[in-house]
Amino acid sequence: MKLIVMIPAYNEEKSIADVIAEIPREIEGISSVVVLVIDDGSTDGTVREAERAGADKIVGHGSNKGLGATFKDGLDAALDMGADVVVNIDADGQYNATEIPRLIQPILEDKADFVLGWRDIDKLAFMPRGKRIGNKTATWVTRRFCHLPIKDAQSGFRAFSRETAMKLNLSGRYTYVQETLIQASYKGLRIEQVPIEFRARKGQSRLISNIGSYARRAGVTIISTYWNYNPLVIFGLISGMLEVAGLAFAIRVLVHFIQVGHVAPLVPSAILASLLIVAGLVTFVLGILADTSKNQRMLQEEILYRLKKHSLPLQIDGE
Repeated sequence: MKLIVMIPAYNEEKSIADVIAEIPREIEGISSVVVLVIDDGSTDGTVREAERAGADKIVGHGSNKGLGATFKDGLDAALDMGADVVVNIDADGQYNATEIPRLIQPILEDKADFVLGWRDIDKLAFMPRGKRIGNKTATWVTRRFCHLPIKDAQSGFRAFSRETAMKLNLSGRYTYVQETLIQASYKGLRIEQVPIEFRARKGQSRLISNIGSYARRAGVTIISTYWNYNPLVIFGLISGMLEVAGLAFAIRVLVHFIQVGHVAPLVPSAILASLLIVAGLVTFVLGILADTSKNQRMLQEEILYRLKKHSLPLQIDGE
């Protein structure tokens, strides 16, 4: 069984060598451990340090494409290399790579398809209060959208079975952490959570340099991912709000008509009520059409999965 440890990296020359050196090369139940670095257009010595530390393969971007795109390319490369299990770990050294055997154990025991390493945020005294609140808020929001008791949606230390890696079809460029969880939930994948160590970062985070910007961009990713799989829910919610507002104006006009016998002073309200009710109905119809498109998307994803399953190389123990 082949394990590929993928490390998305962008300007991490000071830490990536230590991360690679910490990755265990012999794990019970695993025949080979391969280290894959995905360099997202680094302008420092990240690639040089990764090579010096013994990375088995380095995939490079000509320019910075974002963590989400880098993660997707890493999954694709790992599958192309015949991975049976894929572990993702950050290049900044905050996660303890020696915990990889424990992280992948539920997959080896066929108890999980996707294992999430979770940090006990409340016990991380070194984490700034604003970032701690941001992490917990993002986790709460993701939990509501994926309907799973996720403890730490922001963790980048996670493991995937080969089947899971083939089923994930990611589109977000900025981040991948929430999108993978929502997709995993929708596709019925078994998710286990394992407590992990989390260390203080040396230097500034390159992904979350500004909490407001991260919240906005991650929020867009969460909503767009949920939209892809549940368009009728979102359109239905919008439609319901429009209908309620329209009915509120309509009732006001009706009450006035019953009281005085005409609607002359409330003609604008009557027009607005009609527009809102019609807009609500149109929005609901759009939701039905979007739901039909979703079914086409699901069919396309199934076809893509089958193509991957039959075309990608499969590792044979002993090779």
